[in-house]
Order: sequence, then C-alpha cells, then structure tokens
Amino acid sequence: MKLIMAVIKPFKLDEVREALTSLGVQGLTVTEVKGFGRQKGQTEIYRGAEYTVNFLPKVKIEIAVPDSLADRVVEAIQKAAKTGKIGDGKIFVLDVGHVVRIRTGETNADAL
Repeated sequence: MKLIMAVIKPFKLDEVREALTSLGVQGLTVTEVKGFGRQKGQTEIYRGAEYTVNFLPKVKIEIAVPDSLADRVVEAIQKAAKTGKIGDGKIFVLDVGHVVRIRTGETNADAL
C-alpha cells in the first residue's frame, strides 16, 4: 500500500477530486495548509499598504491506495493540478506498513 500526499493550489482541488473519483479512489483527506517553496512568498497590496505574504495558501491531499493503483493516482493528480506556473505543488509517495479500519477492525487492503 502507498500513502500519496499532494500539496496543490486550492482552486485545483475539485479537478483533482474528480480525476481521483474516476479512477475509483473511494476516500481522501484534505487539509488547508500554508507554505512556500521556490515562490518564496509574494508581495500584495491591501487597503493601499504593501505587505509580503511569506506563506501561501495550499491544500494537502492524502490518499491511501493499493500499490497497483499508485502510479495512476500520481499521474491523475499531476495532470489535474498542473497550471504550468510556479507553485503547482508536489506529490510524495510513501510506503504504508499497516492500516486498520477502526469501526470494523479490517486491516490493510480491506481497510481501504
């Protein structure tokens, strides 16, 4: 099993969710986060005053999938989240050792 974490631009969330749903992904976790990478923040003007935004709003998506689906999920996220501009985000793929569904006690692939 793999845990796929993607940090993307917030306005791309619906497109990514639709792409994942079409692959048969049954659940995901979404968290609003802030951060910066190569963008290094940006300068904005608010009520006539200029200020620097050091952390930009992003969305982090976490999905646990079987190994056989991982590559297709990564590809779907990449295609749906891409704008071609700096700040599109990153995708991380991690190995998962064990999963337990709390309600039923199902484990590993059955718990997904």
